[in-house]
Amino acid sequence: MNKTLLRQLETKFYDRYPEGWESEELKPILKKHRVGKMEELAKQVLSLESLNRELESCDNIVKLIAKSSLVSVFEKVRFKNLMNEMEDLFKRDFVDSVRVMLHEDEEAGFTRLVGLLAPYQLAKWPIITVLLTYFEPQKNVFVKPTTVKQIISLLELEGLVYTSKVNYAFYEQYRTAFLAMTSLVNPELSVTNGHFSGFLMMTMDS
Repeated sequence: MNKTLLRQLETKFYDRYPEGWESEELKPILKKHRVGKMEELAKQVLSLESLNRELESCDNIVKLIAKSSLVSVFEKVRFKNLMNEMEDLFKRDFVDSVRVMLHEDEEAGFTRLVGLLAPYQLAKWPIITVLLTYFEPQKNVFVKPTTVKQIISLLELEGLVYTSKVNYAFYEQYRTAFLAMTSLVNPELSVTNGHFSGFLMMTMDS
């Protein structure tokens, strides 16, 4: 990991935004991503009680993803269309996989989700990791392929090789490296891991 560059990015951020995420200039960005509101909605939609109502829960997850500013319009539409076309058995399996991932065995649920969505070319990093991110934004990370590749390359994250094939091993390794980076800079930069990703995106690209 290039710790020197990471601290240089931190300095650049605070030179530009002395009040950090409280800066007036950043409020439109936070508003665009509905920070707080999406997490509050996810806590309801992805609660164990809600997920136990499988068919209703499936509809709510589709709506949650549709509201997300993190997932592309193309992937939202494809995901919604798939769920509209699938039989109840598939929807129940999908929701149960989400339940296992978030409340029981993260790796097992994650892997089940990939297996369910892969035949329809929808086992995409954003679709799966957005649920993890909204549910526990201080623990989990969102994987946007272009951003993750840039972070790995510029910050020289050792042993990490991005793969478009979604798999839990890479997710766990990337999350570990990501959380290690948050520990090296001002904690205010990582109110949530989404904030920290935003900080990196704004400073790496300029």
